[in-house]
Amino acid sequence: MEQDLTSLATAVAELQASVSATNGTFAETFYYLTIPLMVLIHVGFLAYEMGASRSKNALASGIKNILAFAMIVPFFYCIGWWIYWAFPTGLTLSEGAMGISGLAYANSIALPWSEYMGPNLDDRASGVFWGAFVLFAATTASIMSGGVIERIKLTGFVVLAIVLGAFVWILAGAWGWHSDGWLVTKFGYHDFGAAGVVHMIAGFFTLGVLINLGPRIGKFNADGSANHIAGHSMPMTLIGLMLIIAGFWGFLMGCVIVPGEAWSWSATIEGTIYGTPMTISGMTFNTLMGFAGGIIGAWMVTRDPFWMMSGALGGIISCAAGLDLWYPPMAFVIGFIGASAMPFVASFVEKRGVDDAVGAFAVHGFLGMWGVLVVGIAAQGYPAMFGEDVITTSFTGQLVGAIVMGLLGFVPGYAVSFLLKVTGQLRVPEEAEILGLDAVKVPASAYPEGMRASVSPAE
Repeated sequence: MEQDLTSLATAVAELQASVSATNGTFAETFYYLTIPLMVLIHVGFLAYEMGASRSKNALASGIKNILAFAMIVPFFYCIGWWIYWAFPTGLTLSEGAMGISGLAYANSIALPWSEYMGPNLDDRASGVFWGAFVLFAATTASIMSGGVIERIKLTGFVVLAIVLGAFVWILAGAWGWHSDGWLVTKFGYHDFGAAGVVHMIAGFFTLGVLINLGPRIGKFNADGSANHIAGHSMPMTLIGLMLIIAGFWGFLMGCVIVPGEAWSWSATIEGTIYGTPMTISGMTFNTLMGFAGGIIGAWMVTRDPFWMMSGALGGIISCAAGLDLWYPPMAFVIGFIGASAMPFVASFVEKRGVDDAVGAFAVHGFLGMWGVLVVGIAAQGYPAMFGEDVITTSFTGQLVGAIVMGLLGFVPGYAVSFLLKVTGQLRVPEEAEILGLDAVKVPASAYPEGMRASVSPAE
């Protein structure tokens, strides 16, 4: 009998080890796959921005995207990841209630020379988590990139991209996304799909930059009225937007905590980054419904293919903060309302003399804010974090979060771009802008066999 019990115990232990290994491999693979999917976002932004540029600026627009991506990676490795773990409770570097934040914790797991910041056979999570967050960082820079095309200096843009992706965004993530984040623990801020911590931050940062950058030559007439400056390839722009949508599924995957691991919130069910329960099934319903509502809303208002596809992205952003909470018809309505308002916001910004070439503020800044606030309007009272008797979501909490995200995006964007402006590193010379950035900055031609040039006031 004792021998049988010993054999049974051994078999059970082997089975448990096998299950644990299988689940660990699944978890590692899950986050690993978010990375190439999120790279599709950057493939999309590349096509989107080159198509939205005139042919004389197409390659210059693409080069700045590629270089910004590459520059953010080492900066995020050296400092960005450390910021996320060091500052959730504010700027005091103190440890939060979960015990996974503060100076000592950040130094132990996120300094570049830490054992967790390189190959380690005992650690199957740090690299893929870091990789997913790097792609979030690069996405914030790509959001800004579209709004500033055709007149920004490459060096100035790279500086702004690094500040946004490796410093500002990740600080917002520490405050509003980390389970020890002060916005979460004190105000019940809920932002599952990063409507605030990615989209609002990037959109408001872009607005601050655009104010200092100024409009493209020929964008505005003497009476203040605006001219439409068409990109050279609407089909490329539309394909780029659809690729961004495809990559967005990887973005949202990266917001999910899989079950059954030492770092998971639950052994049986997926969780949000706050530890609250959710399912990928529910997220799928709501993502697709928000996507559809956004397309239909923007199409009904404008009939414009550019805004229609921007509405697809805008519909998902509108629903993003509460994708784990919505009943699917609500997601459709929220996406519809947000995307319907988006073109009017873009027009309002333009009438203020701001040249946002692709409507980055309207799509990401305004709809990110709408996404955050609508959780406070329609989803009050849900637990905001893991545990018993915890703070719940509220309109006040979401409003405070929206204000913080707006200021945290806009103020650094304005301040850094102002410094670049006064030092002559923000905008290309007028002659280069008129001739085209490809001709003066790029040792290659986008269309060496020629194509019919677009006609616009700035030609």
